[in-house]
Amino acid sequence: MKLVKKYIISGQIEAVTGIAIGGTNAAMSIGGVDKGVIRNPVTNEPYIPGSSLKGKMRSLLELRDGTIGDERMGIVSNGPSNNQQHRSSRLFGNAAKRQDDKQRPSRAVVRDAFLSDNQVTEQGTVSKNDYFKTTDLPFTEVKTEVVIDRITSRAMPRQLERVPAGARFNFEIVLNVFDEDSQDELLNDLFAAMQLLQNDYIGGAGSRGSGQIRFLRDTLSVNVRSQKYYLFEEEEKVVTQEFKDRFPK
Repeated sequence: MKLVKKYIISGQIEAVTGIAIGGTNAAMSIGGVDKGVIRNPVTNEPYIPGSSLKGKMRSLLELRDGTIGDERMGIVSNGPSNNQQHRSSRLFGNAAKRQDDKQRPSRAVVRDAFLSDNQVTEQGTVSKNDYFKTTDLPFTEVKTEVVIDRITSRAMPRQLERVPAGARFNFEIVLNVFDEDSQDELLNDLFAAMQLLQNDYIGGAGSRGSGQIRFLRDTLSVNVRSQKYYLFEEEEKVVTQEFKDRFPK
């Protein structure tokens, strides 16, 4: 297996609706929200973990192709496919169940997506601190949901912390292409997974309105770095324009 090239795909993700990707509630004070979002412990800013993006895109590809695995992982009884013939495994890799099994490394490296320094409003571009200055908690909103008893009509409120709609995150995906790979298949499946994610949701409470996102086409950047780039024999090439039509709309 020999590296042929790397595609560096970057841009911005916009929260169409509030995003609720859960973190630990260990630090929540009495009277705080029931479900908090994951935050950078140093900056206290919420972010979208690369594991959440990658895991969701993989599972949606498996649903598209009907290749969800029967791998048991703790309480999870329907885990990822480990069949290397499945397209999701060819893009996102598979784990070896036994010592003599062949493992396929993931071709897609999905980075954590952090809040953009500049956010966009109807009036123009503002700093993230100005954009989030009126939120309930630092950088987040608190959404109250109510469970109603079907017989007594008694209400049980609960609070969900979300990154508010309109927030923008910087994303980066690195696609590794090796000599044994079909480059077109990998690229097609990656962009298909991104489109599937746009038409689904990320994080929790997706069936109740949370987690809708979109990849912003006008922020897209695609650079390709061949093997020679890493031998200091060639510059990277900007190929953004030829990928505009494949990018999710």
